[in-house]
Amino acid sequence: MMDINEVRKDFPFFEANPGMTYLDSSATSQRPKCVIDALDDFYLKHNASPFRGLYELSLSATDAYEHARSVVGQWIGTDDPGEIVFTRNASESLNLVAYAYGDSFIHEGDEILVGITEHHSNFLPWQHLARRVGAKVRYYYCEADGSYDLNKLEELFTTRTKLLAITHMSNIFGRENDLASMAKICHSYGAVIVADGAQSVPHIPVDVKALDVDFLAFSGHKMLSPFGIGVLYGRRSLLEAMPPFLTGGEMIETVSIEKTVYSPIPQKFEAGTVNTAGAIALEAAIHYYEKLGFANMHERELALTRYLMDGMQNIPHVRVLGSELPEEHNGIVAFDLEGVHPHDISDILAYQGICVRAGHHCAQPLHTYIGVPSSTRASLMFYNTEEEIDRFLTALKEIRRMMGYAE
Repeated sequence: MMDINEVRKDFPFFEANPGMTYLDSSATSQRPKCVIDALDDFYLKHNASPFRGLYELSLSATDAYEHARSVVGQWIGTDDPGEIVFTRNASESLNLVAYAYGDSFIHEGDEILVGITEHHSNFLPWQHLARRVGAKVRYYYCEADGSYDLNKLEELFTTRTKLLAITHMSNIFGRENDLASMAKICHSYGAVIVADGAQSVPHIPVDVKALDVDFLAFSGHKMLSPFGIGVLYGRRSLLEAMPPFLTGGEMIETVSIEKTVYSPIPQKFEAGTVNTAGAIALEAAIHYYEKLGFANMHERELALTRYLMDGMQNIPHVRVLGSELPEEHNGIVAFDLEGVHPHDISDILAYQGICVRAGHHCAQPLHTYIGVPSSTRASLMFYNTEEEIDRFLTALKEIRRMMGYAE
């Protein structure tokens, strides 16, 4: 059982912002002090560029960076640190795959399947790839509750289908997709599956080997870590076959006028000075997750989601997007309030110190598909409280009246 009062003491944000209600963790999470301390400790005591020096500080930075890589790999189910590439964020990870894998293995006339629920970061790279190489993008449409019909996926596959880009958890619906079954279908056609784990990795256990995905991307800043550190998991055989995405320092073995020899994976994909402090802080975040336990966090987030959705059902003219079941939202609750633009909702709530997200949430094709131009999203994490949700619900209940409606 999680003691929420003790947990919140781990997060300096809440003490620094008394009275603020932060319900935007799907955009970025707050950070516990242990993560901030790990970042500070590196810069205050151990700052040196890894891989580039034979002195103790540089060697220590290299060891710490590579240790973080191993911890991240084990966290998502691979014992091979070569399959973990550090990037800036999930967007860069997905672009890396689209360029380094896509330009080499997707050809004119090939087909790319993209889920309609995708964040733009797992949508736009494939459109750009298709234009570059002359391939065709086809779309995999979800059901009204946000779920995907696997039979419809089978029907989309042809001998020309080479790749499926799909989110593990929608940033609008909060629903977890059955990646293992999707991967099985992909592989039966000789295609690869590229998964966006930006929303799933912070909230549920993820095992890339059990899911059998070929690539999975996520960002540290959505899981208690600093901005600027992201991860790409890639199957070793695929990473080894791919050319570099970026070129420059530290991703080479030798450079000459005649020939350049690249470093082995994963260094081949980590050009320039790497974000050592960010990787170390991400490791600290993982250890914090381990201390709390996913079971405790999931129980807490499910209870909060149920509390929030139950309260919203009692407010007239509110429609939650996606499933009616709280357990299928994983803390992400996007909604429509009849007659009120999401930006107005967000502004009114912000005036009262309540932080939510409004707009299309970088998922404009999905909003178009479901016939809702934009939405408001309240997103929870284990550190939220029922009191914060009460504050949100009380404010939400008054918005239509404030906008001039009779009820």
